[in-house]
Amino acid sequence: MKNKILIIEDNLDIREGTAEILELAGYEVLTAPNGKNGVEIAQSYLPDLIICDIMMPELDGYGVLYLLNKNPETASIPFIFLTAKAERVDLRKGMEMGADDYLTKPFDDIELLNAIESRLKKRKQQKDFFSKGLQTLEDFARKNNKQAELTELITHKKIRNIKKGQVIYYDGDNSQGIYLVVNGSVKIVKLSKDGRELLTAIHHTDEYFGIYDALIGNSHSETAEALENSSICLLNREQVNEIINKHPAIAMQFIHLLAETLKEKDEQLVQLAYHSVRKRLAETLLRINDIHQQSNIFKISRDDLAGMAGMATETVSRTLSDFKEEKLIEKKGSEIHILDIDKLRNLKN
Repeated sequence: MKNKILIIEDNLDIREGTAEILELAGYEVLTAPNGKNGVEIAQSYLPDLIICDIMMPELDGYGVLYLLNKNPETASIPFIFLTAKAERVDLRKGMEMGADDYLTKPFDDIELLNAIESRLKKRKQQKDFFSKGLQTLEDFARKNNKQAELTELITHKKIRNIKKGQVIYYDGDNSQGIYLVVNGSVKIVKLSKDGRELLTAIHHTDEYFGIYDALIGNSHSETAEALENSSICLLNREQVNEIINKHPAIAMQFIHLLAETLKEKDEQLVQLAYHSVRKRLAETLLRINDIHQQSNIFKISRDDLAGMAGMATETVSRTLSDFKEEKLIEKKGSEIHILDIDKLRNLKN
């Protein structure tokens, strides 16, 4: 069966030219001359992927994406924006809303086909891949007699592929919901008034983040950035809140996760306030080792380690060298191997 592509573009030449390329490549193509018509076609035919211009009369591309995200049947369809502007504000706004990719006009045939093939391939991989975290939610839904709201939340989940170094959301952005790391890792950072970066957490596969912002506040209080190429699942905030209000048992699950996160941050603040540099870095190494399931071997950059310990990068380098001379650790590049975890845990100064 051919993959079905919907093109929403008000420029006739671009719309017809793009459609011709895709038809020659073996895709079934649907077209719409404006955003309003595009939403109607998307909801009626449920295409496998949508390509949409940003600047259109009546309903622009942002409006199209907003309406499609509100409909569970269309929310998970891969969405690629077409834009004549490569300004950061446009890219950021689109990614915040859940766009999967961008093509800047003019684009060539290869760029177009590569973007589509990449998104369709990743969507298939996502359908074939269920992480433990998503499976846990599905099991929970079954135990609760398949509560309709929770089942819908899981069924129509939106999974995005994030490149290393890409920001998922910035401090101050509106919260879209609760995030789950399907694959990869994400760091959470807080910027001080003088511009210093404090790394407050690292989340790996099957871990949730953004819980506090989704449940308590209207905007994010920290910045989330991918440490490596990652897949991120967004559980829509409105749906989450509706479920929590109706089902106290489900609310307790998220409250428990939130409590664990706040506890870890409190411990980090105590560490920053009262521990010596050596003790602070030792505790940070142990905390990172716990994140990696106590494997005693992990990779982390000096900058991220400094941000997590609340120290200058140069201080981290000197202290790591001391630990290496004391045979507490081995270090090769960004890889750290803890040799004596008991001595590191019981470090006095």
